Amino acid sequence: MKAAVSIENLYKTYNNVPVVKDLCFEIARGEMFGLLGPNGAGKSTTIRMLTTLTKPTSGQVRVAGYDVASQARYAKQRIGVVLQQVSVDMDLTVWENMEYHGRLHHIPRGDRQHRIDRWLDYVELSDRRDALVKTLSGGMKRRLQIARALLHEPEILFLDEPTVGLDPQTRRRLWEIILDLNKQGMTMLLTTHYMEEVEYLCDRIGIMDSGELIELGTLEEFRSKHGEGIVVKQTGDRLDYQFFPTIEDANTYLDGQPDKTGMMVRSSNLEDIFVELTGRQLD
Repeated sequence: MKAAVSIENLYKTYNNVPVVKDLCFEIARGEMFGLLGPNGAGKSTTIRMLTTLTKPTSGQVRVAGYDVASQARYAKQRIGVVLQQVSVDMDLTVWENMEYHGRLHHIPRGDRQHRIDRWLDYVELSDRRDALVKTLSGGMKRRLQIARALLHEPEILFLDEPTVGLDPQTRRRLWEIILDLNKQGMTMLLTTHYMEEVEYLCDRIGIMDSGELIELGTLEEFRSKHGEGIVVKQTGDRLDYQFFPTIEDANTYLDGQPDKTGMMVRSSNLEDIFVELTGRQLD
C-alpha cells in the first residue's frame, strides 16, 4: 500500500539560505503523525509544501499519491487543512461558511446539504448553524474549522496548532474529535507546541531542527534510545537532567550519591527528549 505522504530529498531555499534540508520520511495511511520543532526549525515551511502553498526548491513530495508540484490540483482535492489562525468568515453564519466552502469544492447541492448537516452534528454545532461566527467561542470556531475541512471528505487532514489558546476542557474535546477521526481511518499530520498533546494523540513523531529531521519514531522508541529514567538535579535556579537506560539504573545512581540534596528520579518524557536533542524548549 502506498504511503499517504511521501517526502524524498526535500529542500526549500530562500535567498540562497536553506530552511528545509534533505527531508525524507513517509506517513502511512491511517497514521497519526506529529511533527515537532522549535521556532525556525522549518516545520511550517514543510507544512506549506505538503499542502501545496509553497513549491519545493528540489526533491519530491507526494500526497495521496499525487506530486504536490505537478499535480497540485488533485492533491488539494484530497487534503483538509485546519490552521492555527481562525480562517472562517466572521461575518457569515456557521451554515453560510459551510455552504460557501462546499460550493468552492463543487459538491452537488443535495449532497452538500447532507454533508453540512452531518459534519455540523459531528462537531456539535448543529444548534448554532444560524449564528454569526463572530458570536462563537474560540473552541466553537476551531470546531467549525474542522467541520469545514472535512466537508469535501479528504483522505488526509493537516492540523497546524489546532488547540492553541483554548482552555483545557475545550482542548480535551478536540482531542476526542481528532482521535475519533483517526479511528475512522483518516490520516493526520499534527503540529503543536503541547508535548502532552503529541504523547496522547500521535502514533509516530518527527523532530526537526535547523531545517533537518533529527529524530523519527514512536515515543517508546525515543525513550528506549535516549533513556527511560532521568535524574533531575536542582542547582540554584537551574535544573540539570541526566538520562539512564531504566528507572532502576537512575535509582542506583541516585543511591550512590553522597549528597542527594535537590535530586530526584522520574521517568523520561517527550519534552525531556526534545530538549536533549534541540538544546532548547519548544516555544
